[in-house]
Amino acid sequence: MTGRRWAGRQRPWGARERGSFTAELAAGLPALMLLLFAGLTAVDAVTTKAGCVDAAREAALAAARGEPGSAAGSRYAPAGAQVSVTVAGDRVTVTVRAPVRSFGARLPRLSVSGTAVAAVEPGSPGPLP
Repeated sequence: MTGRRWAGRQRPWGARERGSFTAELAAGLPALMLLLFAGLTAVDAVTTKAGCVDAAREAALAAARGEPGSAAGSRYAPAGAQVSVTVAGDRVTVTVRAPVRSFGARLPRLSVSGTAVAAVEPGSPGPLP
């Protein structure tokens, strides 16, 4: 008889946990979205960095051959990039700096850069910036 008396008063298994998933989702979803946006921005930064390095390499090689380096760098550079060519003696140094698109208007602007150095080729008319 005592078993029947207690069996009637017990609550079902999940009654105390009702709504806990909704509360945990509401607390964890903003953190998950922030992590997703940070990951997408990091992937875009790595892709932009690779584009800057490629553009700097092409510009340095072009300038070392006597062609206009900034024009060659601008062809390969990501959108909105700045190409600077410096000639010092027998070396050409090119730096390409580009902004990274960040998701969200209130996030700080990020920029990445790539640098390449090339030796001036013998017999060329001279490096051009």
